[in-house]
Amino acid sequence: MGRDIRIKMPPKAKYIIDTITGAGFEAYAVGGCVRDSVLGREPVDWDITTSAKPERVKTLFARTIDTGLKHGTVTVMLDKEGFEVTTYRIDGEYEDSRHPKEVIFTPDLKEDLRRRDLTINALAYNDKAGLVDLFGGLKDMEAGIVRCVGDPKERFEEDALRILRAIRFSAQLGYEIEEGTLKAAVRLAPTLCRISAERIQAELVKLLLSPHPDYLRTAYQCGVTRVFFPEFDRAMEMDQVHPHHCYNVGEHILHSLCYVEADKVLRLAMLFHDIGKPEALTVGPEGVTHFHNHAEISARMTEDIMRRLRFDHDTIQKVCRLVLYHDYGNQLEPDMRMVRRALNRIGEEAFPAFFAVKRADIMAQSDYLRQEKLKKLERWQALYEQVQAGRQCVSLKSLAVTGSDLIAAGWKPGKELGEMLHRLLELVLEQPEYNTREQLLEEAKKYHISS
Repeated sequence: MGRDIRIKMPPKAKYIIDTITGAGFEAYAVGGCVRDSVLGREPVDWDITTSAKPERVKTLFARTIDTGLKHGTVTVMLDKEGFEVTTYRIDGEYEDSRHPKEVIFTPDLKEDLRRRDLTINALAYNDKAGLVDLFGGLKDMEAGIVRCVGDPKERFEEDALRILRAIRFSAQLGYEIEEGTLKAAVRLAPTLCRISAERIQAELVKLLLSPHPDYLRTAYQCGVTRVFFPEFDRAMEMDQVHPHHCYNVGEHILHSLCYVEADKVLRLAMLFHDIGKPEALTVGPEGVTHFHNHAEISARMTEDIMRRLRFDHDTIQKVCRLVLYHDYGNQLEPDMRMVRRALNRIGEEAFPAFFAVKRADIMAQSDYLRQEKLKKLERWQALYEQVQAGRQCVSLKSLAVTGSDLIAAGWKPGKELGEMLHRLLELVLEQPEYNTREQLLEEAKKYHISS
């Protein structure tokens, strides 16, 4: 049953397995931790499966948490680190493409592995038995294939999210999806409508952060994005007839994803940066397409889509800001004043990401004027570095006077004081040498006297 492959388990996981087997039961590391170890990757979590029932597992360890007793899961705590230990089980009939009606414990490891989604996730290991691979997971890994365990239709009917998971694993590992699995995904893609937005969001983010974020194309081809992200389908079907572009809108988005690092905010910004183009389409002479104000439209749509997918407020705000300003300054030759104003508008924290987004956007366009665009972006960056090096004021935070200073000079708290601060900031954005306490108080005094 075992394969002659040795895996180095962390001492705590090995201790749990040894403790359970020492009590007369079977226990194995299972699933993703085994897969990643075989691939030479560092597993995030070590899950353990066992023939021992939860109540028995609890008696073997000093501290456990009842994570999901009815599903057979106990979390064993060792020095504040948790390890999920789950009893071999057979899932009953699924009613909602997510939850089985009942869970039946079984003493048979094969029955437990049979219910898992993909062959590459149906691997088990302990030092005594070696690698247990009953469904060809190792062979599929060697061939670079994502395949369901058993009948893919049954696996996807049990939990529709497995359709998106199969695509996500394909993107993470650079594997192809096996033909039968792919056909079942296409057939059952509409059942993803039963899956919560939170679960879909989690899989989408993992896909986007993978080495192959452009495999989102597979989700489109399978009809998956049509369920939770129909705006992307419109982008995939929107041509761009213009010298600056060589792809349709959707393909441009997919290519742009590959030109930014695997950062959540950056990848999401590229996913959404042109999502509003279908709404902004106009067609000029000779069929040339234009998308005026598409950045503003894309930012509004981005907020709606991300709220629909239950993203947190902070991520939404950061992504929307980058989407809104991704085209900022494209038509103008930058100077120090323009960079200061851009910093004020876009925000100092977001500005490095602004450069990354613009570069990715350029690289995913045609090669028409590409070098000129990149050189202009370099000038933007050089000027930005000068502004930073000179500690030039770009926001109220770095203005040499505060509201308290103005109140001490005779201004009353209220709307006029706030307006005065912004007026002084405007002055400093134009002429940074004015950012001294003495000069700004003198400037404020002029307005105070005149008012």
